Amino acid sequence: MRPLWKIAGLVGGALGTAATTAAVVTAAQHSRVAKQRREAAAEGAELGELRPDRESTVTADDGVPLSAEEIDPADGGAPELTVVLVHGYTLDRRCWHFQRRDLPCSTVPRVRVVLYDQRSHGRSGRSARRACTIEQLARDLDAVIRAMAPTGPLVLVGHSMGGMTIMGLAEHHPELFADRVAGVALVNTSAGEVGRSGLPRPLLSRRNPLMQLAGRMAEWQPGAVETGRRLGNDLIWTLTRGYAFGDRAVSPALVDLVDRMISGTSVEVMTSFLDTLGAHDRYAAVEGLCHVDALVVGGDADRLIPYRHSEAIVALLPDAELVRVSGAGHMAMLEQPDVVTDALLGLLARCAPRRRRRGRGA
Repeated sequence: MRPLWKIAGLVGGALGTAATTAAVVTAAQHSRVAKQRREAAAEGAELGELRPDRESTVTADDGVPLSAEEIDPADGGAPELTVVLVHGYTLDRRCWHFQRRDLPCSTVPRVRVVLYDQRSHGRSGRSARRACTIEQLARDLDAVIRAMAPTGPLVLVGHSMGGMTIMGLAEHHPELFADRVAGVALVNTSAGEVGRSGLPRPLLSRRNPLMQLAGRMAEWQPGAVETGRRLGNDLIWTLTRGYAFGDRAVSPALVDLVDRMISGTSVEVMTSFLDTLGAHDRYAAVEGLCHVDALVVGGDADRLIPYRHSEAIVALLPDAELVRVSGAGHMAMLEQPDVVTDALLGLLARCAPRRRRRGRGA
């Protein structure tokens, strides 16, 4: 029988690479990736390092601390609405780097931007496995809104699991969308059947025995699993580039940022969310968004949540704007930030309180 540390190493490596239970990185590949990562470090010195105007901690209803920040309008004027950016699975709020930088420059309308790390991600507190659900994430988002944007109109923007979080909020708090939410943007996300196509089907399925084993090992011997994962970090970086982005020529600095976010998410946390992702079905909640301005963004080279999921959402929201980001993968807002940010600015302009008042009076 193999020693426990070897078994744990294989499980951790398989999880991190998102492709195999054991792999040997050749010397040539290691050298090439190491060079790219050195270039990334030099090129991406600012990525994810922008300073907020204020940082705070929001306490979720079960006591988990949620790390949050806010950015005021760049011109110093009074904000007309608040934009809340909600990140996805295994990421953190740094994934919104370009939108966090550019949206506060909007003047029609002026906006205040709120970002936070989902539970067990980034700088937020760890959650019990039983609370790693879309329903709980929706309650967390509600807590963030109540604490950081208790009044005034809102635009909610969610990527991947963050979009699912917004759908969960709409499911349980439709009155918020009737009273305060002016607009919603759903980026590289799905309303359901996530595991039937793309990478989640074979790998991130809650029924995958490897993932079940990884979850048990992560609870039993977390140190050994994480050590095994780190041993294959160059291969993980290469596969992150291949699966998170559509263009293999993407800037290494962007790959490095995503790699840092994923590496900061433990294997135990990764496996804790598999059940809720696999069971996610909120088509009815999406239909409930028909009364707000909606934007749906998808990358047509997304291998994790294929573009057809964006089309399925728009089929339920015929008045929504659909933006197809040509050649972009799952991280469209990083890979082609100008396309995504321009679409978001268009949504914000449609949601401007003055324009909405004129629309109602017409």
